[in-house]
Amino acid sequence: MADAGGPKRNPTWSRDELILALDLYVRHRDRPPGKTSREIEELSRELNVLGETLGHRHFEKYRNVNGTYMKLMNFRRLDPAYTSGGRVGLTRGGGGEEAVWNEFAADADRLHRVAKAIRENFRAGDVHPELQQLGADDTIEAQEGQLVTRLHRHRERSGKLVQRKKAQFCARHGRLFCEACRFEAEEVYGERSSGVIECHHIQPVHTLRTGLVTRLDDLALICANCHRAVHAQSPWLGMEELRALVFRNE
Repeated sequence: MADAGGPKRNPTWSRDELILALDLYVRHRDRPPGKTSREIEELSRELNVLGETLGHRHFEKYRNVNGTYMKLMNFRRLDPAYTSGGRVGLTRGGGGEEAVWNEFAADADRLHRVAKAIRENFRAGDVHPELQQLGADDTIEAQEGQLVTRLHRHRERSGKLVQRKKAQFCARHGRLFCEACRFEAEEVYGERSSGVIECHHIQPVHTLRTGLVTRLDDLALICANCHRAVHAQSPWLGMEELRALVFRNE
């Protein structure tokens, strides 16, 4: 029976979940698996574990077999190979499917890599402590989804790793400065800003795995403004793209 607040609804599908669903659809594009197939049942189980990892509230029918199958059918409405014959697919999907389709459907290899990264960052019955500790922040979600976005930010904020990176950089250059815009905080603000700079993880997001050691060369030192610019929109900027924007008028 529904409570006084009305019937409860499952959360909107996250980008991570949609990527996993699209990956299954694309791998079986000519003949999507049926509602009672092993593939749909397996995806439903994966989505439930992913939901727990991300801290989504669960309901009795959370990403059940029926809902999982219907989500694959929602992608059909976006597939020219299906709609070219006048068919329409299930039309009651959300805007998330179209965004994920536009970003990944034309590059199946990249889609598979990103889906693999998501899957490898959670395991049924054994959620890695690194993921349990991740909290929300103001970073715009990467194209690859919330799970690896949060892992990315966690790696950037590791206190010991940041200090080691700063020490390495000082040993090489004699001072700290932004590797994108060359801003040097201590030069402007004096000694009170000594050591003020941020770490940015430069490796592709889909390559991140829980438990995988982050090397110092995986990090770049950049100022707060440049770091915000990197994460301000999706897709995120690469370091060369960031430098090109900084020096575009020179």
